[in-house]
Amino acid sequence: MSKLSTSQRATVRDEFPNLAKDVKTFPVRDGEDPWTLPEVSELAVLLLEDRERFTRELAAADAELSDLLRNSGDGAGDDQADYGSSALEREQELTLVNNLRDLLAQTTHAIGRIRNGTYATCEITGAPIGKARLQAFPRATLSVEAKAREERR
Repeated sequence: MSKLSTSQRATVRDEFPNLAKDVKTFPVRDGEDPWTLPEVSELAVLLLEDRERFTRELAAADAELSDLLRNSGDGAGDDQADYGSSALEREQELTLVNNLRDLLAQTTHAIGRIRNGTYATCEITGAPIGKARLQAFPRATLSVEAKAREERR
């Protein structure tokens, strides 16, 4: 865990005014130490930075996709290879935009879970997600067991 700067700590206090109290209620799995304010603050800063970055990247990708769609017929001529290449480029850009939207939604959801005191709790079972899982993937909303059951379906 890295040490947060003064401005990062201030941002956490502003964005999550109840965090010092809420962190004491975040569940942990058997054998794990309780969550600490610095641990959750670091994850919160990471999520806030990701939200800002994904928002910027999404705006740029949306603009690029709009340009591709607007100019899809320009200069392609009658060559089928040019049409195919343009279609592939549009499809790749659309996939990128959709992935960024998903990441942004997951990040925003995780920030909301920290804010409302439900972070670290599995959304299906109500069991603890686990500190190691959240430190590796702070957007996780399911415990390992619930995720495994979901993927088997």
